[in-house]
Amino acid sequence: MNSPFISLLVLAGIAIFLILRLRNVLGTRDGFEKPPVARVESKSGPRRDFEVIEGGPDRDITDHVDDGSDAAKALAAMKLAEPGFSVSEFLGGARGAYEMILMAFESGDVDALRPFLADDVMDTFEDVIRQREEQGLSIDASFVGIRELTLHDASFDRDTSTAEIAVRFVGELTSVVRNSDGEIVEGDPTEIKRQRDVWTFSRAMGSSDPNWILVATGG
Repeated sequence: MNSPFISLLVLAGIAIFLILRLRNVLGTRDGFEKPPVARVESKSGPRRDFEVIEGGPDRDITDHVDDGSDAAKALAAMKLAEPGFSVSEFLGGARGAYEMILMAFESGDVDALRPFLADDVMDTFEDVIRQREEQGLSIDASFVGIRELTLHDASFDRDTSTAEIAVRFVGELTSVVRNSDGEIVEGDPTEIKRQRDVWTFSRAMGSSDPNWILVATGG
């Protein structure tokens, strides 16, 4: 035998030895076998930090006032009188009402104010607007935004179904007072001022009129 042939036999022997070793370690697959069963992960759903218990605290109320407080009880009574009432939606509407009423007052727009103010509040606003006009003064104001808005208090008269909700606002605006010649006599148009107000809105719950009326103002 020549040397190349002997080398070929040695290599073939080594290959057969390796195949047999692999068969012993890995096993063989002959004929039909069942396909591997895919591991199914159990789906327990998203983890909940708490379970909602029927009859538990109403988060729409307790997110804004202390549970069990007089204000919380009043808000709950409002919901009984009008199941569709939402405290969060009310506060969203109060945010828009604050800007609209404040800017209408600054500009002296009486017609825009009248549908949203109680008669005594309207009389007070009109007196201030009239005094400005008599002095030849005007307000040049620009609303920047509301920095804070919180529910301050709430009450409900079960006999009349009248609800009152007081809201604390911290608004930001620029404002200057101009005389009849258009000259600035007070304020700085580049200075942002903060205005703090507590406004009380009222409405008869369950009525067909969805509008809340501003019945009191304070600081």
